[in-house]
Amino acid sequence: MSDFNFDRLVDRHIPYGYSIKHDPASRKKPADVLPMWVADMDFPAPPRVLDVLADRVKHGIFGYSEPDAPYFAAVQEWFEKRFGWQVNREWLSITPGVVTAIYIAIRALTKPGGGVLIQQPVYYPFESAIKDTKRKLLVSELVYDKGNDDGGGYYRVDFADFEEKAKQAEMFILCNPHNPVGRVWTRDELLRMGEICLRHGVTVVSDEIHQDFIYKGHKHLVFSNLDKRFADITLTCTAPSKTFNLAGLQLANIFISNKAIRNAFAGEYASVGLSQPPLMGLAACQAAYESGAEWLDQLINYLDGNMSLIGDFLRTRIPKIKLIKPEGTYLAWLDCAGIGLSVCGLNDFITNKAKLWLNNGPTFGLGGEGFQRMNAACPRSTVKEALERLESAVVGLG
Repeated sequence: MSDFNFDRLVDRHIPYGYSIKHDPASRKKPADVLPMWVADMDFPAPPRVLDVLADRVKHGIFGYSEPDAPYFAAVQEWFEKRFGWQVNREWLSITPGVVTAIYIAIRALTKPGGGVLIQQPVYYPFESAIKDTKRKLLVSELVYDKGNDDGGGYYRVDFADFEEKAKQAEMFILCNPHNPVGRVWTRDELLRMGEICLRHGVTVVSDEIHQDFIYKGHKHLVFSNLDKRFADITLTCTAPSKTFNLAGLQLANIFISNKAIRNAFAGEYASVGLSQPPLMGLAACQAAYESGAEWLDQLINYLDGNMSLIGDFLRTRIPKIKLIKPEGTYLAWLDCAGIGLSVCGLNDFITNKAKLWLNNGPTFGLGGEGFQRMNAACPRSTVKEALERLESAVVGLG
């Protein structure tokens, strides 16, 4: 067994460069903010992945590439072992990312002006994809139960509203685990959503990119694996990018068991002009799925410690701010309503007083007011520094 050092601080600035997370000037932020916004981690990829990529660089040839049998075997084994989900090779389409797949799916499977349903507050590219493709945005806002003074806030689906919106929809984009609120949907919740979609002829795009980050007491369930009827209406979006910090290698694995849906997706994807997937992305994904399990298990324990630190610190030292304890993902959804600032005032406070670069809650749509999203996938010393900055700023409010 190896012990991996997640406490090590890694410089992501020049000369290594190109990191949007660590380039405040590109987003018109002050130079002294602590960046904890966009969802990539400040941890290097697993050692074996780095070794494989280094070997590819030494080889020196970066020609056109296609996934081979060992690649698919690694992907197949990962999903079977961790989620009990058996996938077939013909189901697989590879895209540069999950967001790309969502755009393609919307264009392939809905009509201009057709309704696409999402559950806000949610990952903001969902809304962008719907609007950019000239479809109708349908929102079923999640219900926020605030909990008590010690925190304990919780999100749930408004099923009556969800069904009303589904009646108008051609597609539903499911986020599971949910970004940013951290829910890992239960079997009952997923079954109820699935039955509603079946009842109203709604295709499902299931974004499961955070499926590997699940905390104790919770279990990720692959939506399309719950019922064969669900599989027949679903595109399941997965990627190694969040799990192993490989987003810059531009590779996602999209599984579509329904042949007609798969052909429609492939036809629309071909029209974009993209063909072979990136060689380095294929190599990294295969290496990660073949040898990254131990690294990931230790990482999840480390992230759980980060989340406990955030929750305890807020409860004891900044009770006006509450952590919505995540069941999955490495994203902390912070209820800042207790500070009593307006939307603009809160964002200015976080940026210019606390000197933190977080994601402003309203970016995620309805229900985001009064919230901030913090990326906790970083060394614990960074989390501690962020919390201390936040504490000093709140004390300064009086």
